[in-house]
Amino acid sequence: MSTQALITAARALSAAVAPMRFAAPITHAYNPLDYAWAPHEEYLRKFGEGKKKIIFVGMNPGPFGMVQIGVPFGEIAAARDWMGISAAVVKPAEETPARPIEGWACERSEVSGRRLWGLFAERFGTAEAFFADHFVANYCPLAFFEGKRNVTPDKLPAAEQAPLLAACDAHLRALVETTQAEWVIGIGAWSETRAREACAGMAVKFGRVLHPSPASPAANRGWSEAATKQLTALGVWA
Repeated sequence: MSTQALITAARALSAAVAPMRFAAPITHAYNPLDYAWAPHEEYLRKFGEGKKKIIFVGMNPGPFGMVQIGVPFGEIAAARDWMGISAAVVKPAEETPARPIEGWACERSEVSGRRLWGLFAERFGTAEAFFADHFVANYCPLAFFEGKRNVTPDKLPAAEQAPLLAACDAHLRALVETTQAEWVIGIGAWSETRAREACAGMAVKFGRVLHPSPASPAANRGWSEAATKQLTALGVWA
């Protein structure tokens, strides 16, 4: 059962990154595969079964999305209302007041997630129709904070990145093997680069879409249209 294999792989990834420590300026590293495991497992159980044609891979959890509820690009409304996920979130062992975990009560919007799931809902209608051939995952499960500021994993020192990337590479390979994916699409350039490196030699094709982050001027000029155009040009979508 592929769902069980995905759950096993996610647990292994969480266990691998749990003992990792990150030096200043990082003040906190959050692992939603730990404190938000219940909704993440619900996501895998609901949508991880069977072969997938396309896996979309993001960079790491966003502060108002997966950090809060354990669902990749987890815009609360999309996860709750479109996917029907509702499992409870607990507090992490070490929480920064600058970035509190509010779980499903978080009122901030994860703009990247709103754009991403908004496009998929518009194109496929139901979550079940989308996930029949697609899956969405994050390459790195950890979120890094310098006080309130979000720090992406590519900004970590090389010595701290090495063991982290090794664990994330192994998980991504397991994800591709389990789902027998034809395509791995990086959401942003870094995710595509990591996917190509992690899955080198595997029978899978690679591509990327523009990252939907509001920090990207191009994404703010019509992300949905840009991403659709990119996926059509690749031959991923008809």
